[in-house]
Amino acid sequence: MESTRLGRTGLQVSRICLGTMTFGLQCDEETSRAILDTAAEGGVTFLDAADVYPLGGGLDTVGRTEEIVGRWLKGRRDDFIVATKCVGAMGPHPWNQGASRRHILDAVDASLRRLGTDYIDLYQLHSYDGQTPIEETVAALDHLVQVGKVRYVGCSNFLSYQLARAIGKAELHNLARMDSVQPRYNLLFRQIERELLPLCAEEGVGVIPYNPIAGGLLTGKHKRDSVPEGRFTLGNAGPRYQDRYWHDREFDTVDALRPVADKAGVSMTTLAVQWVLANPVITSAIVGASRPDQLADSLAAAETPLDPAIKEELDELTAVYRQGDAPR
Repeated sequence: MESTRLGRTGLQVSRICLGTMTFGLQCDEETSRAILDTAAEGGVTFLDAADVYPLGGGLDTVGRTEEIVGRWLKGRRDDFIVATKCVGAMGPHPWNQGASRRHILDAVDASLRRLGTDYIDLYQLHSYDGQTPIEETVAALDHLVQVGKVRYVGCSNFLSYQLARAIGKAELHNLARMDSVQPRYNLLFRQIERELLPLCAEEGVGVIPYNPIAGGLLTGKHKRDSVPEGRFTLGNAGPRYQDRYWHDREFDTVDALRPVADKAGVSMTTLAVQWVLANPVITSAIVGASRPDQLADSLAAAETPLDPAIKEELDELTAVYRQGDAPR
């Protein structure tokens, strides 16, 4: 699989990144290991986790995903780029979450133990913490880089102005700056094209989008007249994904995309991931699975670039999602 630089850095990452949010709740350890094996066999060398994964189990399950990944990595750590995240609640106390120096230093040590490694390639803030001064946060991240626990730092779910402030504060104080951002991005959610992606292009920030198939809606397998049931329908986020995508407008768009996929000779999933990767600002697309066979169509997207004429057609069909409503 092709690799590319992470933003302005010299770090090379595979064009497909395996998301592990399903490991430990939706997927048992045996299935999780099989998914990891399939991804590795397909050329994926970039793995993304978070200390709060798997989502959905509360404090009873946090950390379980990193433990599974860590056991699988034993003996082959040097063959993979490992990313994980902090900020989410990891305990009952108010200081067990957020982007304070206290929590970041505690969280990274806990992630290192669970992952069975002495360094994390890319350590990311899972979300913006408005209760902590950004100066405190970037200084804590810089400390992790200086002592060798972390090689690069990034963020996830930051708005454009939040990323710009973090970069500005880091540059002002000569600290390690954000070298990546992990936003939601797909054919049904294109708002980041307006401000975030231009900022990343100008500042040399790598973009690692999650949700490229819109929680499964862009696979085309869901029917609008069927009521989604179960916590994991449309991905681990359950009700959140249903609120984002389970609407007539989105289903109308999926119907319009079917003939485009047929014309391109690929599955709906492959088409959706190809479109994400076709944006020159995108570094790597994060894909997940609940079974190993589900990875095939996503891996295929990295092997065949999207025809420019098909991309133009997709851009036109989904232009409304570039303007969009306020993010759900």
